Amino acid sequence: MFSKRESPTILESNILYLLIGLALITIGSIAQSIDIYIGLLITEYIIILIPILLYLKIKGYSIRKTLRIKNVSFKQIIYTLVIMLLSYPIGVFFNYIGIIFLSKYGKLLSSPVPIPNSAKEFILGLIVLSITPGICEEIMFRGMLMKSYEPLGKKKAIIYSAILFGIFHFNLQNLLGPTFLGIIFGVLAYKTNSIIIPIIAHMINNLIALSIGFYADRMGDISVDNSNTMLMTEEQMMLTGAIVMGLVAVVLGFIVYRLILSMPGDEDKNSEAVWDVEGEINTSPRLYRRRNMDIIESFPLFLFLIIFLFFNYKYFFMIE
Repeated sequence: MFSKRESPTILESNILYLLIGLALITIGSIAQSIDIYIGLLITEYIIILIPILLYLKIKGYSIRKTLRIKNVSFKQIIYTLVIMLLSYPIGVFFNYIGIIFLSKYGKLLSSPVPIPNSAKEFILGLIVLSITPGICEEIMFRGMLMKSYEPLGKKKAIIYSAILFGIFHFNLQNLLGPTFLGIIFGVLAYKTNSIIIPIIAHMINNLIALSIGFYADRMGDISVDNSNTMLMTEEQMMLTGAIVMGLVAVVLGFIVYRLILSMPGDEDKNSEAVWDVEGEINTSPRLYRRRNMDIIESFPLFLFLIIFLFFNYKYFFMIE
């Protein structure tokens, strides 16, 4: 029997989020431990993408409307490229703040993401680490989840889906940055009323990280004079770095904000979400009556949060 709704309810999406998260830390982890690249492909396509598309299809929900499948302009793509180039350092700053905190209370872990050592591995990384997550994760977060959260109000839909996106990385070291970027992705999705732009934005962000890791590894053998840095303690160096990165982040954040406001928006006047000249999202009264997420709807997220905290406590604070 097909649903009369166009998209999943909040409870449905939250249950799917919980089940996919459980599959991620069990089946996904095992697959990635055997072969990281194949494991990541299994995680993204088989654990995340296919179940969501199948669920939407079986329930009779509109895949086009739920995921905001809509063409975008070349100008919007150029704006997205510039916005992400400027947003990446801000995301790094937020992660750096998290690392400073964790360094005081727990043990930092090395990144599980492989760094390419050759042009062939870089191309493989481009497919597995940039293109694939951009498609699969955006369909889940800026597609299904954000659409189902719209009864809460679009600002809450952006923020909640971004927080869940950050938590979904299952890494306290990589929590604040993805959460910030998730907000950017969500704003861009509503600005253009299309999933294409956040997919492109996600791909660009991951490509920047991949490129930095690739070239930093190739330059790793270059000797650096550290005689001056020895005059500062490690704590002083981290604090100084945070201050400098914070100032840069503030400046870049202002530029990103102005770029988003000036970015061409959705030209479809019949669209459910129209971005006005002041950057606010105007929602037609016929769409939803705003409300809060109730206890039953929140319960799957509460379970997921408990799992997330246990998982990270085990790895960050119990490792000798």
